[in-house]
Amino acid sequence: MDATALSPHIPLLNTEVSRAFELSTGPLMAVAVSSIVVLLILIIKFKLHAFFALVIISVLTALAAGIAVEEVVDVVVAGFGNTVGNVALLVGFGAVLGRLVEVSGGAQVLADKMLNTFGEKKAPLALGIASIFYAFPIFLDAGFIVMLPIIYTVARRLQGGFMIYVLPSIGAFLMMHALTPPHPGPTAAATVMGADVGLVLVVALLVGIPTWYLCGYRLGLLIAKQYPNMPVPSLLGEPDIRDESERPGLGTVLFCLLFPLLLIFYNTLFSTLEANGTVGADNAAFILSRLIGPTPIALLLATLVAMYLLYLKPRRGTRGLGDAIADLVDNALAPVCSIILITGAGGAFGAVLTETGIGQEIAEGLDGMGLPVILAGFLVAIAIRVAQGSATVAATVAGGIMAPAVAELDLGGLALAAIVVAIVAGAITFSHVNDSGFWLVGRFCGFDTVTTFKTWTVIGTAIGFMSFILSWGVYAIAV
Repeated sequence: MDATALSPHIPLLNTEVSRAFELSTGPLMAVAVSSIVVLLILIIKFKLHAFFALVIISVLTALAAGIAVEEVVDVVVAGFGNTVGNVALLVGFGAVLGRLVEVSGGAQVLADKMLNTFGEKKAPLALGIASIFYAFPIFLDAGFIVMLPIIYTVARRLQGGFMIYVLPSIGAFLMMHALTPPHPGPTAAATVMGADVGLVLVVALLVGIPTWYLCGYRLGLLIAKQYPNMPVPSLLGEPDIRDESERPGLGTVLFCLLFPLLLIFYNTLFSTLEANGTVGADNAAFILSRLIGPTPIALLLATLVAMYLLYLKPRRGTRGLGDAIADLVDNALAPVCSIILITGAGGAFGAVLTETGIGQEIAEGLDGMGLPVILAGFLVAIAIRVAQGSATVAATVAGGIMAPAVAELDLGGLALAAIVVAIVAGAITFSHVNDSGFWLVGRFCGFDTVTTFKTWTVIGTAIGFMSFILSWGVYAIAV
């Protein structure tokens, strides 16, 4: 979902953006806050479609912040293109894979097995734990979309509304994406600060598991009580099963879901071996991992495998199978096109706010206030996150800003890993309208803008603050 970067400034264009005039920090903050308020008014009060509202406000904000008129469209288009480039393939392939799992009856098979094993009362907990495992190597947006048909099926079968089943899963994906390598934010922050990625993973899991239980699972159940009749969306279609014998086996469904994870792990393994010098850049297995291991290609291959195993193979001999699979793909992609456009527009708005430089100015001010280094890193990450939206960029830039101060302390491995986790915890907080994930998850869950704030934003912020508190505890012990 997020693009990684390794420098304090995140360039969106090949050249520095020209300015019609310069604003100081105070007026820039006023422009940023006003643009967000007006955007919410347009969407919530006047019911303007989020795609149009985001593009309009992006242009107006760029002009008000002093970006030269001739540069405004370039900045907006660059932000839109960067976001869509990262999201479209993941969401597209993930949506088709999710629909295959749903219409083939695979989601029903998994739901039945889960409920028989854990019981109906523990279904939200089981979905959350399954999401933690599935989120380990895979990006939040793609993994969540693939998990959705299982969540949909469980929610339709049981009582309590959609929220009670989806919020623990959202919390799991948020925690794993924000805190744990090999996700790009914590990996990039650890690299910039010279921390051991393995130790960062250990501290992230030590901090993240109890954080998810309290702020993802328990808080999710508490929030869900406010929405007891939340309907289950039907974005991924309904099961298309004429006879129970047509349902795929449990092993087949699990293989289709785990196949992309295996490819991603394969890529991560050989990338690590190549970085350590264990294998060379000309190693055939390493070269193959670079081709089939990136998340978009892993999802493409998994979708093709699922097409055959879940849909075509059980229906061999049926007339019109080619047309049926084409219609299935069309029906899977149709509802996500709007979501991709909204997500891209959210990226455009975040790009405009990034180019104003407001986040960088606030972050540098916090860095120079003489705060404890772990607290300063957390606050710097929050400032950049709020200003430009991307959790990955916030974690990476905050790591780059704090690296010199941290280096002067000559910290040991565990203490340094705790600081990295504290920084990435700040980068997940206060998600709002400039965050592409805000729109992506909200729309796939059928939430309106206000509901997305009350669920996604609240859970993400709670996870960020509790992770920070626990990581500070680890830091205090380590030093």
